[in-house]
Amino acid sequence: MMVAVCGPNEATPEEAELAEAVGEALARRGCAVICGGRDGVMAAACRGAKRAGGVTIGVLPGYDRRAANPWVDYAICTGMGEARNAIIVASADVVIAVGGGLGTLSEIALALKLGKRVVSLGSWALEDQRLARQEAQQLYRQAVTVDQAIELALAGVSRASPT
Repeated sequence: MMVAVCGPNEATPEEAELAEAVGEALARRGCAVICGGRDGVMAAACRGAKRAGGVTIGVLPGYDRRAANPWVDYAICTGMGEARNAIIVASADVVIAVGGGLGTLSEIALALKLGKRVVSLGSWALEDQRLARQEAQQLYRQAVTVDQAIELALAGVSRASPT
């Protein structure tokens, strides 16, 4: 199973700590981590996954693989800038958003439009009313702890996800 971990390039220390724990927990569950491959939350998630022996994939905004953080196993160069967010969430079975700015919000929105489960861990609080209009109310969940985020993300998601 491939899980996207999304969050800001300029992460706070708390966001980085959460992302590292998320990456480690996912790897311990046998999940590959896919992310934007750069710094902040992305690097922290990859670092945690590698510590647990996991596989990491970084979908980069530019053409230079050397721009990936040192914990990325497989760097995918896109030359697409922020548009790479669509590749990240389309490739994942589920998304965990840790903190985040507007790039993270775009990943959340794209994932929900694709019918993917999204778990927020200190990320955007979306209005139930708007989620209901998009028939995404059951897809978006808020978690308070890393363990809760992992459980919510992986509950009922199969490796043979249709999207």
